[in-house]
Amino acid sequence: MFDWAGIIDFMPQLGKGLYYTLLISVVGIGIGFGLGAVLGLGRIAKNKFLYGLSSVFIELIRGTPVLVQAIWIYFALPLILNHFLVDIFGQIKIGSVTAGIIVIAINSGAYIGEIVRGAIQGVDPGQVEAGRSLGLTGKQTMRYIVWPQAFKRMIPPLGNQFIISIKDTSLLSVILVPELIFQGRTIAANHFNAVEIYTTVAVFYLVITLSLSMVLRLLERRLNV
Repeated sequence: MFDWAGIIDFMPQLGKGLYYTLLISVVGIGIGFGLGAVLGLGRIAKNKFLYGLSSVFIELIRGTPVLVQAIWIYFALPLILNHFLVDIFGQIKIGSVTAGIIVIAINSGAYIGEIVRGAIQGVDPGQVEAGRSLGLTGKQTMRYIVWPQAFKRMIPPLGNQFIISIKDTSLLSVILVPELIFQGRTIAANHFNAVEIYTTVAVFYLVITLSLSMVLRLLERRLNV
């Protein structure tokens, strides 16, 4: 029979996994938003170099699986860096948690870049013309007129991306990030209680994503998105 009561004994270990799942998600998508904002602006830039660089990065990241990105950053990137920079910085190592944050940051950043581009281009061009007719510079028009309107449009897709990034952290167990799946797999392998552990892990993810969805719906109503 299944021992559901015994799950309580493993809550500290699962709590540790939850901590790393949320840490990597929040920090990763926070960095990803900054990266995505830059990439999104690059995608609408008139400068061909900025446009090309942003486009190549976005297509490269969106065209490869998160799992492959995680393995490459954790295993291959240090080898490349040490090959060229070992004489300057010494032996370079990338910890699993750091690698996980980088993966979530660049992956979410690529998708957020397209969200930003779409939101900005979705603002009525007449708004830009109105700003310029009032004597605002291009930067001022973007800051005070275009960006506030575009940001409201970004909220629903940004929320979806946050949820996706949280679930993507489950793939980081392959590079030994001690998140929920890693902890659950370790417990199940040692105590042969896979049904109870993996069901509990699934409930953790469900509670996180449903809670975030509720917060986003409230935010959307408040801002009349």
